[in-house]
Amino acid sequence: MTPRSPSHLDHVRNDDAYADILAGWDAAFYAKFTDTLRPQRPGGRLLDIGCGVGQVVATLTREGFEAHGVDVAAPNIDRTRTFTDRCLLYDGGHLPYPDNHFDTVGALNVVEHVEDPEDFIREAVRVCRPGGRIALSSPNFLRFLGFRDYHPRMRGIGNKWRNLHALLERRRRMRTEPDQVRFERMTPIIKEPFTPDDDAIVCTNSLDIAFFLRRYGSTVERIECTDRYVPAPLQWLFNATPLKFGLFNAFVVARKGN
Repeated sequence: MTPRSPSHLDHVRNDDAYADILAGWDAAFYAKFTDTLRPQRPGGRLLDIGCGVGQVVATLTREGFEAHGVDVAAPNIDRTRTFTDRCLLYDGGHLPYPDNHFDTVGALNVVEHVEDPEDFIREAVRVCRPGGRIALSSPNFLRFLGFRDYHPRMRGIGNKWRNLHALLERRRRMRTEPDQVRFERMTPIIKEPFTPDDDAIVCTNSLDIAFFLRRYGSTVERIECTDRYVPAPLQWLFNATPLKFGLFNAFVVARKGN
């Protein structure tokens, strides 16, 4: 067997401290994603890619759905064993499931960490059944408005100005050179103690995520900059105009075509 090449994910594959971080996140963090991932038919089958310690899988399993998850970190999967045997360790690339297998497929804060985000989205679409829902949520590293700028790419007037121009350039390229569009890569921040998103290597944003969902045969139903529930007036205000592409997060929901 050919040895696996070193990866920026190696530092979390056996990191119990990372599992502790994920286990400490409150239920409100997952609520909107969980509701979006919930199948519409009773007992429906779903997949949470990058399931962490399995909060979403546990919730939907209790509700009677056939909830599955995959994650690259062994300590995360070990913790899911207390309530399910449907969470699997995987390599971060090929999903170990057949085509058209799930009613819904989702990934919360995962795309920014994978080495081949274009293929990651293709795989998410592949294992979803025709007519099924795909929900992808990630930080918006090209935000040019807002606050709580926890990553250097988001921080400061200079970066926000560059991010605005980067989004406009990406939109132009999607119209004129679609075959040349790729996610922008970033250099990960490796430090101690490790905190989530330090190791992000993909400059995720809703424009790119929606583009590749469409490329792989899905119809985008909604694009939002809010990955958690907020009061209805704020939800409308934040997402009513194209300014949503420059705010907080990327929350994209699509339907797989027939």
